[in-house]
Amino acid sequence: MKKFGFGWVFFIFLVAGCSSMYYGAMEKVGVHKRDIMVDRVKAARDTQNAAKKQFLTAMEQFRSVVNFQGGDLEKEYNKLNATLQRTEAEAAAVRKRISAVEDVSEALFAEWRSEIKQYSSDSLKRASQQKYDATKQKYSDLIAAMKKAESKLEPALIPLRDQVLFMKHNLNARAIAGLSDEVISVQANVDKLVRDMETAIAEADSFIASLQAQ
Repeated sequence: MKKFGFGWVFFIFLVAGCSSMYYGAMEKVGVHKRDIMVDRVKAARDTQNAAKKQFLTAMEQFRSVVNFQGGDLEKEYNKLNATLQRTEAEAAAVRKRISAVEDVSEALFAEWRSEIKQYSSDSLKRASQQKYDATKQKYSDLIAAMKKAESKLEPALIPLRDQVLFMKHNLNARAIAGLSDEVISVQANVDKLVRDMETAIAEADSFIASLQAQ
């Protein structure tokens, strides 16, 4: 079993403490965890949509470079490399947004479970438990869809990184044309990512609607 040093343990508690302090401070000004959760799910949804578009742009540009018909090949490589960097940044943003959703959800559901125990009325307790169970199930569907999409980020990035690196050291039309067979496999990975992101975006919209209806 892996052992963690005191410094790492302290860091974990520090981060957790910062989150608790933040939620507590927001509560005092009338912004509840549910509001923060809705905002973060919206942000994660929008970031996934932006990442989806960026991956499609990268794929289109990669295809364009492979079908290069003449001109400044180094300029085309630089454009594709810059696109790859933006795509990497969008992927990192997606991961960060999903982590933020998980953080606030843990705090929200822990608070909710604690408050259910405080009811004196059995009927109100049952009603709150039912609402909790329904919301938790919707959240589970949401985070599963987001995580599935997140898991496709790296498989889509790896071949793009490889092709850009290959181009860096082989800036001639014949070598670039030789990459044409790679387009299909790269496209397949991007297509899987796009499909899963669209599913996650739809789940986010459904989850937001269910929270706002309560």
